Amino acid sequence: MDLNQIHNIYFVGIGGIGMSAIARYFSVNGKEVAGYDKTPSLITNALQEIGIEIHFDDAVKSIPISFLDKEKTLVVYTPAIPSTHQELTYFKENNFSVVKRAEVLGIITKNTFCFGVAGTHGKTTTSSILGHIMESEKATAFLGGITENYQSNLILGEDKLSVVEADEFDRSFLQLSPNIACVTSMDADHLDIYGESEALQESFRDFAAKVSETIIVAKGLPLEGLTYAIEANADYKAFNLRVSNGMYVFDVVTPTSEVKNIEFSLPGKHNVMNALAALAMADVYGVSLEVVKNKLRSFKGVQRRFSYKIKTNEVVLIDDYAHHPTEINAVENSVREMYPNERVLAVFQPHLYSRTKDFAGDFAEALSKFDELLLLDIYPARELPIEGVTSSWLLDKVKGENKQLVSKEELCDQVRKSSAKIVTILGAGDIGVLVNDVKEVLEKKYQIFG
Repeated sequence: MDLNQIHNIYFVGIGGIGMSAIARYFSVNGKEVAGYDKTPSLITNALQEIGIEIHFDDAVKSIPISFLDKEKTLVVYTPAIPSTHQELTYFKENNFSVVKRAEVLGIITKNTFCFGVAGTHGKTTTSSILGHIMESEKATAFLGGITENYQSNLILGEDKLSVVEADEFDRSFLQLSPNIACVTSMDADHLDIYGESEALQESFRDFAAKVSETIIVAKGLPLEGLTYAIEANADYKAFNLRVSNGMYVFDVVTPTSEVKNIEFSLPGKHNVMNALAALAMADVYGVSLEVVKNKLRSFKGVQRRFSYKIKTNEVVLIDDYAHHPTEINAVENSVREMYPNERVLAVFQPHLYSRTKDFAGDFAEALSKFDELLLLDIYPARELPIEGVTSSWLLDKVKGENKQLVSKEELCDQVRKSSAKIVTILGAGDIGVLVNDVKEVLEKKYQIFG
């Protein structure tokens, strides 16, 4: 497919975090872009502000007329869109060029020197850190989160280098052609797609086989490549880790050199691992370690990845995308490291019935570590309910007495009643839209102004 011959690009599910980055890329590169999404959001608002036409009803009559010319229009869709979607069905039945998001991302990046960041956890933060580092080389980065440094999920550079978050969902990352890649983790996930954890691991091996030059893997993963680790023998090793003035400070030894006193502000040792993976990829490419060190110091983080919404002596509100037991454990570990003597409340919205069913025991164990728990109903996303799999069922498995099931309407009032100093809001569904409401309640309770 020659993208130069395409004039119009229509996105079905344009508000998705990965879809919106590609939509923004095409828009700023002179293509006519429009799309559908289920509901308005901050992401769709931002796209509309740069002139992209978006509607929120699934109706062929709502598609702009110019996008109904099949000779000039490419249709991009996300696998999260149901097969019964009217607009997508229309495009397919009328022989439009219709491709998945991952395929068009592969086309965009195929003729670039491509950095692919894969892993069941950590890929958004790692790719965002790497995108920030490689901004010094004028790379274009397609990210799965909104970076605080750029207030965008697209870092727009030139067309020679690209940084891509390589998503294992639906085996999407097999559409990419990375020159340098890393794998941060291979925990079981997306079993609704893969069925067995072994099938997921096999897809990562297939991804690794597509890497043309160098692959870098977290030490202990069942893949061959350069390794990275904290305080353990590896090709890239972070050591002498300490906290100073609210930042991690650490040294790194590489296969050829050593860099001392790297400063990095994101909490949690898992984020030091993410920084180390990005450092390794940049170093393999040939970026100066002094440049990398300066970029790590200036990296501000990713929205909904341990994002501080309130940080005062009276109360702390943290928003995080955590939707897998491993990620919830990482948040809890980070909170205990930063605030070892404080009471912690977790607000959690499970994401997908299948994931809740597959990891119920692990979810219960992770959530039991918090001092208080407010549990919302399961966010279904693309799924239909599974009999017997409910938030009430999950709550019964959580140890402790300070736990309750709450509705979205009850949430703010229950948070206000809590005595916890640290409040964490966790989940990948629509819980993110409630964060500002919780923030306002806490600001009013603790009289935080300005």
